[in-house]
Amino acid sequence: MDNQRLFLFFALALVLMLIWQAWEQENVRPPEPAAVAAKPDSQAAAPGVPQAPAVPAAVPAPKAAEALSRGGRIQIRTDLVDAVIDTQGGDLRQLALRHYPIAADKPEQPFPLMQDEGNDLFVAQSGLIGLDGQYPNHKTRFTAEAASYSLADDRNELRVPMTFRAPDGVQYIKTYVFHRGSYVVDVEFEVKNASRHEWSGYFYGQFQRTHTATGGFLNVTPSYVGGAIYTPENKYEKIPLDKMAEKPLKRQVTGGWVAMLQHYFVGSWMLAKDERNEFYSDVLDNTRHILGFKNVNPTKVAPGASGVIRASLYAGPKEHKILKALPEGMDLTVDYGWLTVISAPLFWLLSAIHRLLGNWGWAIIVLTILIKAVFYPLSATSYKSMAHMRKMQPKMAALKERYGDDRQKLNQAMMELYKTEKINPLGGCLPILIQIPVFLALYWVLLESVEMRQAPWIGWIKDLSAQDPYYILPIIMGVSMFAQQKLNPQPVDPVQQKVFMIMPVIFTGMFLFFPAGLVLYWTVNNILSIAQQWRITRLVEGKK
Repeated sequence: MDNQRLFLFFALALVLMLIWQAWEQENVRPPEPAAVAAKPDSQAAAPGVPQAPAVPAAVPAPKAAEALSRGGRIQIRTDLVDAVIDTQGGDLRQLALRHYPIAADKPEQPFPLMQDEGNDLFVAQSGLIGLDGQYPNHKTRFTAEAASYSLADDRNELRVPMTFRAPDGVQYIKTYVFHRGSYVVDVEFEVKNASRHEWSGYFYGQFQRTHTATGGFLNVTPSYVGGAIYTPENKYEKIPLDKMAEKPLKRQVTGGWVAMLQHYFVGSWMLAKDERNEFYSDVLDNTRHILGFKNVNPTKVAPGASGVIRASLYAGPKEHKILKALPEGMDLTVDYGWLTVISAPLFWLLSAIHRLLGNWGWAIIVLTILIKAVFYPLSATSYKSMAHMRKMQPKMAALKERYGDDRQKLNQAMMELYKTEKINPLGGCLPILIQIPVFLALYWVLLESVEMRQAPWIGWIKDLSAQDPYYILPIIMGVSMFAQQKLNPQPVDPVQQKVFMIMPVIFTGMFLFFPAGLVLYWTVNNILSIAQQWRITRLVEGKK
């Protein structure tokens, strides 16, 4: 098998992979609903409310989804986010990222990471559960002191309190604590026990999200959207939304976090290292998926005393320098898959180049040049093999004409020719195979890094994470592929010749919809390959 056959194999494999991903998104059926199991705790029987750990838990199953009811809306504004908290449950219902516009041409519209209406519902809920009394969960109506809060210029912290008083005399104050320069929000419950009995309860926090298909046919940004957890024992694990009904999550852990991931952004409940919790998942009517945690050990408050239970919530970008400062494992939410061991160093190098140049587009070009330089000897071996094959084209054509359709004799004659001319037809394959994992790793770096989102390069390229609006880069890439084809040895079979000549057209059509940063990388790599291959081909063909 020569280099052209290898190239065709990987090209077809890429196309088939994209078609398969698109087919799965369009045709996979949601899991069938299971029978609803009764729960002995009346408070926890409400759909979406977890059960107190001390009560024997029933097997979670899809339940009837209730519309998210509304109470009073509390508007929040900090230096980084615009948020909305609803007094119905004290949920975090909306959160928009002020430093991340929804589009490059709409800088005044912040990206809505969380929202409680429309098809893409995503909210953060929290509350207290227990065995006796009335506990404030995410279906409880709270009372707010004000309808809006804003972080003052001279303050580093913004506290948003809400109050609920239970019939047994226990008062609860739920407070969101926003911090300047941070996407971490602390959620506190202060329990003022005015009753005659010891208070005992458990904190829980969860995300509720709808499961919506992403992208259409040949989606070129198949970034993971779904749940994930991290535990010290098992490290990073994905919890796909469409698998929650089939295999509900129920696991006791110490420390770790639970999260909902999407392209570029993440929401995560982050827990103390020494805190014992149970991670769980649930499904409401096969449309809304719940992933959360609840305390295993109760918090106790003596009569006449007060106590505070808290947890931390992160809702923001998957930016490497931010995630590194969060609890262990949060940086893994930037998911490079099985190529992380290669992708992580590549991103580090790309970031270092960006710090010097200040432009991600030029950083991609410099990184591509450096990678090409590292693999120069391997590429040279491959191109020498192709140049020798190209040099033998007239003799191979003569053999084709002599033996016609007798494939067996033709192959025998060609192998004899290879032996006489000391040519290894597989000589160029291994160097290409070694480079493929690096190129795929860089593909995922450019695809997954939020730093690339809405990053301009030059002129018409205002966003390296979006497709070229005028398709200039894809066309240049297609021309470069066509030029490279001309430098390669042409197949003897006329049918193969036509297939290889049409490949640049197919790839150009695909790359029209790729992010500009990826097309830029591929184009620069092609141009460098053409220069190297042209030089080596001239040297080989110039020898007698």
